[in-house]
Amino acid sequence: MKCECSEYFVAFGYDSDDIRIIFMKKITKKAKEVKKIRKVKKVAKIKEIKEAPPIEKYYEAVGRRKTAVARVRLFTKGEKSFLVNEKPLSNYFSTSELQKTVVSPLETMKCLDKFQILTIVKGGGLSSQAEALRHGITRALTLFNPDFRKRLKKAGFLKRDPRMKERKKFGLKGARRAPQWQKR
Repeated sequence: MKCECSEYFVAFGYDSDDIRIIFMKKITKKAKEVKKIRKVKKVAKIKEIKEAPPIEKYYEAVGRRKTAVARVRLFTKGEKSFLVNEKPLSNYFSTSELQKTVVSPLETMKCLDKFQILTIVKGGGLSSQAEALRHGITRALTLFNPDFRKRLKKAGFLKRDPRMKERKKFGLKGARRAPQWQKR
């Protein structure tokens, strides 16, 4: 590590270890200054994020079926759309049967085009996700208007379907399937 500066320090009686320490102190000071600048930039970004537009009022509910969980938000204002995991309903559920299952509580209450619906669905298969969505939409509708409860309950949409996959038991091959029986 030879440079013009080192010759200057040697002339004043510093050895090479002292010179390294002096340079390291200068480098760490610069690194600390850079870190401070980065922190200031991060804080500025966070402030920009916090200054988001005001959130609209919505009705939120959770629907479940088997292992599928659906979080549903009904917005009364805004453009009337139906998004499932940030995709349109027709793209997420390709079959018309599943689409009818999801939209059935809205059709019963005759309010198909009154809400902007945003949903997040996790777990399970497509069929159980569709039924979880139906359950969540039904709960959100009852929060929106408690008078809807009677008709939705009569249609059977408010009840959470308790049927789940049965656990495997020890000594058996599945939940109930026993090993093949041998006579001898």
